[in-house]
Amino acid sequence: MKLSVLAGETFSNDPEIAGLTADSRAVRRGFLFAALPGVIADGAKFIPQAEENGAAAILARPGVHSHLPIVIDPEPRRRLSHVAAKFFPRQPKMIAGITGTNGKTSTASFVAELWAMLGKSSGSLGTLGAKGKNYCRKLAHTTPDPVTLHSVLDEMAGAGISHLAMEVSSHGLAQDRADGVQFSIAAFTNITQDHLDYHRNAENYFRAKQRLFQALLPDDGVVVVNADGDGVAAIIEIAKARDLRILTTGAAGDDLKLVGASAQPSGLDINIMARGVSYNLRLPLIGGFQAENALLAAGIVIASGEPVKKVLPLLEKLSGVPGRMQRVAEIIFDDGAAGVYVDYAHTPDAVETALLGVRPHAKGRVIAIIGAGGDRDKTKRPLMGKAAAAHADAVIVTDDNPRTEDPAQIRQKILKGCPGATEIGDRGQAIAAGVAQLGAGDVLLIAGKGHETGQQVGMEVLPFSDEEAAIAAAQNRMKELGR
Repeated sequence: MKLSVLAGETFSNDPEIAGLTADSRAVRRGFLFAALPGVIADGAKFIPQAEENGAAAILARPGVHSHLPIVIDPEPRRRLSHVAAKFFPRQPKMIAGITGTNGKTSTASFVAELWAMLGKSSGSLGTLGAKGKNYCRKLAHTTPDPVTLHSVLDEMAGAGISHLAMEVSSHGLAQDRADGVQFSIAAFTNITQDHLDYHRNAENYFRAKQRLFQALLPDDGVVVVNADGDGVAAIIEIAKARDLRILTTGAAGDDLKLVGASAQPSGLDINIMARGVSYNLRLPLIGGFQAENALLAAGIVIASGEPVKKVLPLLEKLSGVPGRMQRVAEIIFDDGAAGVYVDYAHTPDAVETALLGVRPHAKGRVIAIIGAGGDRDKTKRPLMGKAAAAHADAVIVTDDNPRTEDPAQIRQKILKGCPGATEIGDRGQAIAAGVAQLGAGDVLLIAGKGHETGQQVGMEVLPFSDEEAAIAAAQNRMKELGR
């Protein structure tokens, strides 16, 4: 594709562009190199390396010089996204973008599952990667860089995927990665504290989330919100100011109103009022917050044009999402059983929500294992400890992904919020200790890493799975019990 076509400008030297990248090391002959300003280094410094590697053109901010044709833009990140959208032109015809602090992954998975049950060729893109019928690709980030994102969208459309549920992260929105995505629906879960290491304050964090509704959703798009989520009023105000269609869900919702929910050993019994009709359903999901996610997912599917009467009964057939309140093991006693759950909760609000969600399913105690990632928001660590102490009967503080920080110092910050907790640095040993404490009717919640299969220590990622560790500990416990 000619540079003039990609950039929408005229160039005296108009090379054929063979590829796009913002990494000078990945430049190949004929590539457009995007010299993006970064937190650590300015991409303009690497233009000579890109030229040497065979770049055909440069995308950069004003003031940058090269002997190659240059696309000048004061917002080069945003421009790269739109260039990538042209270079990889295919996208699923129906894309629902889902943002918020908690619940994005579950909601996106539920949306894709509901669409599939309705006969649509659906997929999801986010924390768990990009996947759908005849397609699967791992991703390094929830919302990947624009070149990767648009190449994935193009591949998914080429694989026949017509309906896509896409998680949209605050980093992705702040860095314009999702620009050029043809959203039909924008959905909001909630806003709570997270990623302040990057955004610096809560206002910047929330402002980044709002871009999906202010700038990326077209005028004929639909906004779907969990009316019970913190921050929803601001999203609705944006939607009303733009005269967008709004669909609300949850206990405070108008369109899919959650009238009641009660915990059962195998899930949740819920009552929903929708367009004057009452629906009594059994959700095969654990935790009241999953009812919110499931209803939001149903709202998204309905907003895509599917009938309410067909969508809502399908909620009874939803599967659990890996690492999201996932029951991974069970200990059988003479007088009952204990359950072990893995959840991705890694913020104060998520820890609180997960513990409140699992509490009704426990006849006995709730034991929590928590940790916090290194090189990330440090202010949330004591708050996570406080949330665990407030809503669990016993707490074990362990390591999460310490990265380049001293794990002992991370644990000490968490322990300030739960001074009575047990400290066990080794995560495997912590899980084994938690399982060893279980009695009939108890529940163990292992929070923080969810579906992840590695633990980042220093610059190295070591193999580790909460699920596998929990299963192994449960099997050992069963042997001790003679079962």
